[in-house]
Amino acid sequence: MKSMQDWIDRCEEEGELKRITAEVDWNLELAHIAKLNEEKKGPALLFENVKGYDIPVLTSSMTTDKRLAITLGMPTDYSMCDMAKKWVETTRKGLVKPVAVDSGPVGEKVVDGQNVDLLRDFPVPWFYPQDGGRFIGTAVYLVTRDPETGWVNLGTYRMMVHDRNHVGVQIIKGKHADFHFKQYQKAGKLMPAAAVIGCDPVHFLVSSTLIQTQVDEYDVIGALRGEPVEVFQSDVSGLPLPAHAEIILDGYIDPNDLREEGPFGEYTGYYSGKTGEEWPKQVLHVQRVWQRKKPVFWSTTVGKPITDTHMIQSLNRTATLWTDLLAAGVPGIKSVYLPPQAGGRFWGIVSVKTMYPGHSMHVGMAAHSSTTGHYGMKGLIVVDEDIPADDIDRVLWALAVRYDPYRSTEIIKRARSTPLDPALPITARDIGSKIIMDATIPYEWDRKPEEIFLDEETVKKVRARWTEFGLD
Repeated sequence: MKSMQDWIDRCEEEGELKRITAEVDWNLELAHIAKLNEEKKGPALLFENVKGYDIPVLTSSMTTDKRLAITLGMPTDYSMCDMAKKWVETTRKGLVKPVAVDSGPVGEKVVDGQNVDLLRDFPVPWFYPQDGGRFIGTAVYLVTRDPETGWVNLGTYRMMVHDRNHVGVQIIKGKHADFHFKQYQKAGKLMPAAAVIGCDPVHFLVSSTLIQTQVDEYDVIGALRGEPVEVFQSDVSGLPLPAHAEIILDGYIDPNDLREEGPFGEYTGYYSGKTGEEWPKQVLHVQRVWQRKKPVFWSTTVGKPITDTHMIQSLNRTATLWTDLLAAGVPGIKSVYLPPQAGGRFWGIVSVKTMYPGHSMHVGMAAHSSTTGHYGMKGLIVVDEDIPADDIDRVLWALAVRYDPYRSTEIIKRARSTPLDPALPITARDIGSKIIMDATIPYEWDRKPEEIFLDEETVKKVRARWTEFGLD
């Protein structure tokens, strides 16, 4: 699978995609149809008749475990933890560098300079009533490069159209693109940058993942796909860009051009970016648009859980937190889960076979100190090995009967937060707190509670008579 069209074809084969042929307005209506569909756990939607445009819009792409499995080329009955475990195993075997090609389908049509007009050419949705504009970048990633080491970063940041060839980019402080931006800012130079809209969906999965610094996301994508990503070098930005993308906005970010953008209905379920309440944002100056002759415009509704944003964050952060814990040498890890209901990032759960006193707290501290957990994750629940991390019913049971608030809670008072967390004052969101909730039975207890188990022989007899009881 190299492209979005490959993914669409596969989803249709599996009955996981619905083509909407009726005319739909890009102004609120499209996003509202998608959000209501997602709340019913409906299929991916391909809007083929968007008012005023001849380009289709894809939404609700990965709102189910099955479509995430399709994206990763894994068995469609895999759970989130199954997929994350396979992700961990695959990427730990080794990463795969991209391969350079001369060109690709994304170069079938090229629009330069004064001919660029983003809202004229693309069906950019207006998502929620109080949004500050039309957001061209929701299912998107920004390509930037470290000017000293050559490290290429793919990062997902929301993007609002300012005018025909300028796009606001919300690069949050401390993100990898912010590292690059500060280097160019210090040098007084323009930062080459390109926004990719529509691609092999694994690109978006990885670009929204918390990957370690100096690791190229293209290499991780190659590992997950089992083959190198095909990239070409842009003669505009000089960046390596995906040859099989749908649309690429190619240009630069000027360190001296910072503008207010938003508000936007974020994945937290609240608006962020109200005028005067957040920092001014970077702006992508679009010099060229690369696109297929018949591209698909990819979009996600964001908003309250569960959307594909939350599912994607749940999967990729589950995988990377699991990887972080293994890389840190924490033993006994059985499963890891960051539930999509909690935004796919704010709360984590780890199941561990405890092997020494303090082991469960070791897990909690390591998780909060990791690449994945240090940013935005505010709580970690640790459970014993008999409870799968994604079995929420049993996790809640463990909190009820194995967790003592006084003994089992650790609070970290000054930790990195996210400026999108509405639980914090809007003017003070850089620093927040974190909690570890240890819902394991203490390893050092000589006398542990005696758990109830069914008699195995009786269970076998009962199951053998299940049909007789009329319970099939």
